Amino acid sequence: MTEVGRHLARPARVDVVDLPDAAGARAACSWVFDGPRAALSSAPVGGGSAAIDWLLNIGVPAGYDRTDLDDHARDIATRLGLVGTGAAMLTAVDVHRAVRAADGDVVVDATVGVTKPTWAADVDGSHGHRTDGGWVPGTINIVVQVPVALSPAAAVNAVITATEAKAQALQEAGVPGTGTASDAVTVVWPPAVPVEPFAGPRSTWGARIGRAVHAAVRDGLERHP
Repeated sequence: MTEVGRHLARPARVDVVDLPDAAGARAACSWVFDGPRAALSSAPVGGGSAAIDWLLNIGVPAGYDRTDLDDHARDIATRLGLVGTGAAMLTAVDVHRAVRAADGDVVVDATVGVTKPTWAADVDGSHGHRTDGGWVPGTINIVVQVPVALSPAAAVNAVITATEAKAQALQEAGVPGTGTASDAVTVVWPPAVPVEPFAGPRSTWGARIGRAVHAAVRDGLERHP
């Protein structure tokens, strides 16, 4: 089906909400969708393949060492009045620094900081390592909203394309790494038919994902080096 006459899901806005000290986090970006969204995510809470109603990017202190991430995210979601099923990413970056970029109806939001970059192929014990194996605050979190449905394979393609575009932006900026030790990416799309079978970097929607992610990470680095 061509894009002419095709229904494209509207992207959710991102709201940044300050949190009280009792929440154990500084602030959170929240996305509330106008209907359930299919998602593929590396978020430590609610990640994997899921259907979600909302998404959080929670800004935590740099020394964050909680291990009950599900409970913490659920508490913050309750404080924000979120209902239904959701997912949550966490970051040590100030989430007020979120950057939005768009390309051809693909919308990307990112929080970007590279104080502790690392290479994907690196030695054990490099930045972001914890001896107990727990989660460490990451600094590049990416949310990709695609307005059309994706096949399971295309969804995996989309995550790969987004990750490659992030690494490209970092390389062009001279950052010595492909990311940080616990970056996260979440791709969401409407659960509808027909589905797009491809989202690699040279496919129609994959190219848009790549350009939007690249722009968001690049702008995030430029504004908040």
